[in-house]
Amino acid sequence: MRLVRFIRRVVLATAMVVLTGLLLTTLPVWLLVAAILSPLVEGRLRPLRLLWVLVLQMVLESAVLVTLLLLWVASGFGLFIHRPFFERLHYLVAKAYLGVLFSEAGRVLNLEIATEGPSPDAHPGEPLLVCSRHAGPGDSFTLMYALMHWYDREPRVVLKNTMAWDPMVDVLLNRVPSRFISTSPRRSDDIEKRIADLATGLDANDAFVIFPEGGNFTRDRRQRAIDKLNSLGLHRMARRAERMQHVLAPRPGGLLAALEAAPDADVVLVAHTGLEHLVTVADVWRELPMDKRLLMRWWRVPREDIPEGKEARIDWLFTWWEEIDRWVDAHRPVDLPRRHALRDAARSAARRTAGRTARLGSATRARSDGLTD
Repeated sequence: MRLVRFIRRVVLATAMVVLTGLLLTTLPVWLLVAAILSPLVEGRLRPLRLLWVLVLQMVLESAVLVTLLLLWVASGFGLFIHRPFFERLHYLVAKAYLGVLFSEAGRVLNLEIATEGPSPDAHPGEPLLVCSRHAGPGDSFTLMYALMHWYDREPRVVLKNTMAWDPMVDVLLNRVPSRFISTSPRRSDDIEKRIADLATGLDANDAFVIFPEGGNFTRDRRQRAIDKLNSLGLHRMARRAERMQHVLAPRPGGLLAALEAAPDADVVLVAHTGLEHLVTVADVWRELPMDKRLLMRWWRVPREDIPEGKEARIDWLFTWWEEIDRWVDAHRPVDLPRRHALRDAARSAARRTAGRTARLGSATRARSDGLTD
């Protein structure tokens, strides 16, 4: 375990900073190659935009890693790193990283995020359990961005242990309340205990975040989840899962543990569209520039509306997941007008207006000459 941690936090982190330096020193060459390839590839400036996104991500991640190292030194070489003051500083680092990332995504990729329903901050000063759909790369980052920037919440997030292989995610989230978990069924009791520990003692501005599906939506994962329910003899739940076309059957154990550990917290359910079509690297390449509107829907469920008892809560969770599935079906991703198309349309309109003005001026001069004659 210590060897794995050393590889992630020292070897991979150092490699990220070194690779970023190499990329920046050779950036003129990469820019030239991307500029040459741009006219040959479908989509306006696609290679250049992809290069910019890659450079931005690597520079931001390296900057965060260096900042985390400085915070470790400032905390007495890690002695006070989990004190509230340093925990708050780490949340501010995460907030700044997401702010720059999404600002540039909006500018370079023409990406918008719109929300529906009551916001998570409709009742400030109360802890929340946030339960979100999982579909598409980056949806967890989008949710963290919304919670931190729009609603000033400090997320406590449950995520798969494979995410810890990103050195920035590993170091940062191990210094704030969070849990990296394995999805192995043999460790389900330990997982639920760790989730309950994370959901215990939520502050007024905390938001416990969990993705009950356990992974991004794909057709294969959907079928495997249905088969798993049938193999466990849960045929009624399997039939309900078969009727849901856009979400995976939720795994209730983690949320049930959080509900028990935070008996006073309301639940916020989150659905979104706009990223689920990005499954492979080829999908990401094909969709750049994205020119998409990501729509998020929030539902807030007061604690008194959540039933008691394990079976009743499992049925309640499935009922809400069926509602999320219907919402996703009714709200497909929205394509935004491409910015260069808007500029071209504006220029065409300006030329037409100038032409009409010129013709009107010529006609006016002709009438004036006729009257003079």
